[in-house]
Amino acid sequence: MTEEQIRKMLNDGEGFTVEYKECVNSLNDSVFETVASFSNRYGGHILLGVKEVNHKGVVIGVNRKAVPSMKKNFINMLNNPDKIAPSLYLTLEEIEIDGELVLWVYVPVSSQVEFCDKKIFDRNGDADQDITKSVDLVANLYSRKSSSYHERKIFPYATTEHLRMELLPRIRQMAVTKRPDHPWKDMDDMKLLRNAGLYEENILTGEKGFNLAAILLLGKDEVIQSACPGYRTDAIYRDEHPDRYDDRLIVEKNLIESYDELMGFIAKHTNDKFFLIDNVNTSVRDIIAREVVSNILVHREYASAFPAKLIIEPDRIMTENWNRAQYPGKIDPEAFTPYPKNPILAKFFVNIGRADTLGSGVRNLYKYTKIYCGGKPDLEEGDVFRIFVPLKTDENGNVNKYKLTDRQQSILELIRNNPKIQTEEIEKELEISRSTVQREIQEIKKKMSLVYNKKTLSWDLSE
Repeated sequence: MTEEQIRKMLNDGEGFTVEYKECVNSLNDSVFETVASFSNRYGGHILLGVKEVNHKGVVIGVNRKAVPSMKKNFINMLNNPDKIAPSLYLTLEEIEIDGELVLWVYVPVSSQVEFCDKKIFDRNGDADQDITKSVDLVANLYSRKSSSYHERKIFPYATTEHLRMELLPRIRQMAVTKRPDHPWKDMDDMKLLRNAGLYEENILTGEKGFNLAAILLLGKDEVIQSACPGYRTDAIYRDEHPDRYDDRLIVEKNLIESYDELMGFIAKHTNDKFFLIDNVNTSVRDIIAREVVSNILVHREYASAFPAKLIIEPDRIMTENWNRAQYPGKIDPEAFTPYPKNPILAKFFVNIGRADTLGSGVRNLYKYTKIYCGGKPDLEEGDVFRIFVPLKTDENGNVNKYKLTDRQQSILELIRNNPKIQTEEIEKELEISRSTVQREIQEIKKKMSLVYNKKTLSWDLSE
């Protein structure tokens, strides 16, 4: 979040997705009511140390000495099932505005109904509305959420016998390693699964049981394939020839073990580089790999049979996965609004330390790719979400690219000369089939940034 974006929120006033809280020395209960209402509606930004004057935000600042306790209390309350349920993993960030300190947090949409103090809040304009006793409003809320997220599909006949329950001790340890006082530490297995949102009850339909998120995270191999037949990740390593592979790994295990296998595959085929960051010798390659692997596992659309791909070549890592796009096009790390594709899975990965807060993955990729090789990644959102991370750059900081074939070069020249050229025109010009044009364009996209802008009906080319 930039200072410019904060100033815009101050100038625009409160609304469906922006809320000011004075909270100079401590947090009040209304902060958590707003967290719940944002989670239940569109998501939104909370600014602490700001008051509303004439429908605009005026910075009064928070007490700098109180910031550590406010941050700690915020995290503790979000993980206290008596305050917020299911638990959320969010952190307050510090922003300097005109010499005053403002605390900011972005609250993403949750795929589940969030409770605050055992009440249900929804956002209504710039207010948090208690709808607990309104049967119609609660039913609409459940209906809206259950129809939006495939990860919440309930499998009423799934039991703990279908899950790898032996993974839970390791999961607890990972959570405690990240945070020593993590609430999962003292929970029994079923309470942990409920707290993580993996076992739920839909009060609209009466269904209750383990959901798809639970099966993806902990399911036995055959159970995963039965519940989600299209699930697999195809990891490929190519050395010098882009038309074949030198190593391949097809991953169809639960997400906990899939993460380990994909991280190992990247480690096997890329060079490790250590840099001194905050006085700690850090493997930047591992940080980049974590963000890439977490994204392809957590943020893909599991309703599609489109197989996710992780492709490693000597000078790049690429991924492709089916996606429910919110803002199609290239992602700008300074201007994008993070949107959770699978909030339950994302929250679980954050809890066990395999991801950071929502939106940090994009920023980390830009930060650490520059440290690793001097280049920057490309992230493109569409029906297929693509990540391109360079591993090598030339002496000028430019990304090395594989040479295009003669046909690909011809297509590229046509696009350069006429950015509004359509597939049919390329077919006629080069006397090739539509499928060939589409296949070659996909290959070009793997070697450079080529995006078709549906709004302008033209090609955007960045070489």
